Amino acid sequence: MTVTVATLGFPRIGPRRELKLALEDHWAGKTDAPSLLATGAGLRAQAWKRQKALGVDHVPSNDFSLYDHVLDASVMVGAIPAAYGRVGDAVDTATYFAMARGTQGQAEACEHGHVHGHGAGLPAMEMTKWFDTNYHYLTPEVSRDQVFALASTKPIDEFLEAKALGIRTRPVLLGPVTFLKLAKSRDPDFSPLTLLSSLIPVYVEVLQRLTAAGADWVQIDEPCLALDLTEFERGELRRAYGLLTHATPGLRIMLTSYFGAYGDNLSTAANLPVDGLHIDLARAPEQLDAVLSATREGLVLSLGVIDGRNVWRADLEALLDRLDPIVSKRGGDRVILAPSCSLLHTPIDLELETALDPEVRQWLAFAVQKIEELAILARALNEGREAVRPALEAASKAAAARRASPRIHDPAVQARLAAVTPDDAERASPFAQRIALQQARLNLPPLPTTTIGSFPQTSAVRKARAAHAKGALADADYQVFLREETAAAVAWQEEIDLDVLVHGEFERNDMVQYFGEQLAGFVFTKHAWVQSYGSRCVRPPIIYGDVSRPRPMTVEWWRYAQSLTDRPMKGMLTGPVTILQWSFVRDDIPRSRTCRQIALAIRDEVLDLEAAGAKVIQIDEAALREGLPLRRADRQAYLDWAVEAFRLTASGVRDETQIHTHMCYSEFNDIIAAIGAMDADVISIETARSKMELLDAFEAYAYPAEIGPGVYDIHAPRVPGSEEMVALLASAGARLSPGQLWVNPDCGLKTRKWDEVRPALVNMVAAAKAARAAL
Repeated sequence: MTVTVATLGFPRIGPRRELKLALEDHWAGKTDAPSLLATGAGLRAQAWKRQKALGVDHVPSNDFSLYDHVLDASVMVGAIPAAYGRVGDAVDTATYFAMARGTQGQAEACEHGHVHGHGAGLPAMEMTKWFDTNYHYLTPEVSRDQVFALASTKPIDEFLEAKALGIRTRPVLLGPVTFLKLAKSRDPDFSPLTLLSSLIPVYVEVLQRLTAAGADWVQIDEPCLALDLTEFERGELRRAYGLLTHATPGLRIMLTSYFGAYGDNLSTAANLPVDGLHIDLARAPEQLDAVLSATREGLVLSLGVIDGRNVWRADLEALLDRLDPIVSKRGGDRVILAPSCSLLHTPIDLELETALDPEVRQWLAFAVQKIEELAILARALNEGREAVRPALEAASKAAAARRASPRIHDPAVQARLAAVTPDDAERASPFAQRIALQQARLNLPPLPTTTIGSFPQTSAVRKARAAHAKGALADADYQVFLREETAAAVAWQEEIDLDVLVHGEFERNDMVQYFGEQLAGFVFTKHAWVQSYGSRCVRPPIIYGDVSRPRPMTVEWWRYAQSLTDRPMKGMLTGPVTILQWSFVRDDIPRSRTCRQIALAIRDEVLDLEAAGAKVIQIDEAALREGLPLRRADRQAYLDWAVEAFRLTASGVRDETQIHTHMCYSEFNDIIAAIGAMDADVISIETARSKMELLDAFEAYAYPAEIGPGVYDIHAPRVPGSEEMVALLASAGARLSPGQLWVNPDCGLKTRKWDEVRPALVNMVAAAKAARAAL
């Protein structure tokens, strides 16, 4: 009758980002595939052993990925688009990374010498955000005649790896219904979910092999249960799990959903023929009573009581008050304690943060500390609270100290926010009047060219930043270095004839961190990295208190860059919603209030840039779509405050000042009215991977402002030719008026190399000129 502890997934990247370094060495040709795979095996073993030592009873396997777990699922079931080829029955690392990153000409060949791509190479598969997180996954691609077959035994192989180390794991699989709901087809009239019957046999084979290997539990993730589902989709869930459990009677299934409540899907989930059900009680604590009422007595409940997406320490006594009656009624053997979701979304270990502000540090818990919290809770439930009294008292003391800290509340910020009026979020004139003034002032050609903001952060830039941070490079010398990098970037942009320039952002470490470091209410870490996609890791700031801007943040760099050219130089800012979404946000006030505080701080910067002479100011809202609630009924309230925050940031400028914004990979159909309501003068979006399909929403909406659809996919190393970009512009021009269009890459170029960026942007300018000539 013992309460046990589970984790749904553990961070993959390693405590010191070992996976990132191994991947980038492999992609650079410095290491071979066996070396990369050996590094992965070492990281898996380290994670399994660490979780076991911390007290995890149900340790996950197959949660590790070299790039993305959804891509792993595509490979497992053989959903490899024909363009990427197949070698025998297995998918090698070259094919895997071609799907993830694309290929450049004949430069990338598989271990067997087969070239995956030719000429300009292959584009990467389409990428988008994982539900409402900042993690990116590669969208599965399927067709009407799709044939599924087991093409990777990774789940079985990694279970056996752990078993050889003496650890019996609970393998993790992305569920078949969620997999097909995430998938897309090139045929807009085809629903991938109709392929379920042909997909299930592959899952049955995997589960049977896991059973034969000795697995007793398997975790199957169906986060689609947090979405609005149709009756057909609920029926397919019932059919899928009826087939799976019938075919694998000796294997116990823990069905997991997260990121929200089951809601109207609860009856379906509670009555599936599975052995356990996971509940996200961090995102949706209000669902607990309904779940307890709806579930049968013998069902094991996995209670996600520790927040797997944020970094705040839990109030353990308060959690025990909720948990005690559940355990008393159901019995400890039918209760598992877990994080709300995979710990993929949290940094690994707070102990690495030796330089962190000690007052704020005591309020935090990273992945390791969250597992420790679960172990404390389990022991308290099994042995009584006195067995862990010191730990409970320490948690209560930290929670009380956080609530009472004067650093959290700033009366000046609260007073300013209370004084905001609706007029503060309105431009002086409508777009049609503004754009005429802006065009006269900027005097740009049709299809003007620009970039999204950042240029490559080379090893020299990173080394100089590191040396400066360590005190090995003096402030004056560092400033000289940054000015030289900026001047070179400005001169090169003029040389290739870009129309609207950027300064390159060499002084910035990250598009959110750079601003957060200069705003009150934020604190920063040294090692709290989380994975965004592949080898891309971010170190989100932590918002612990009220936010304000003590002084200008970007004006001097903009002023210096503009002094180097007569062409318009964009002021580059990150918007309030994106700063909010890409930070670990305080959980003691509504997110909307924190967002409005950030908006007022960025508004001050916008007005200072305009006063300095900036004609074009870009306020990136890359994460607006990411914050959209998963349920339609909750979306309008979010969009109302998110759009208002952007408008509050942008609306203080004069009509002739042009406001740009940028958005990352998104499905825009369900937020297109909100995008229009943002009232930006120009929006740039990522469209290269979707072959401009994302513009369909703008066409149907009759989007009135100007738009820069990305013609260069910067998330892959390939250099697209100008002909390819001309074709993309023609596709865009068929959907929107050519007079609305700008020409730009998909996103910032920080993560790319100059030897990729230079030819790609030269090709982009050539494509714009060719398209202008065609006009």
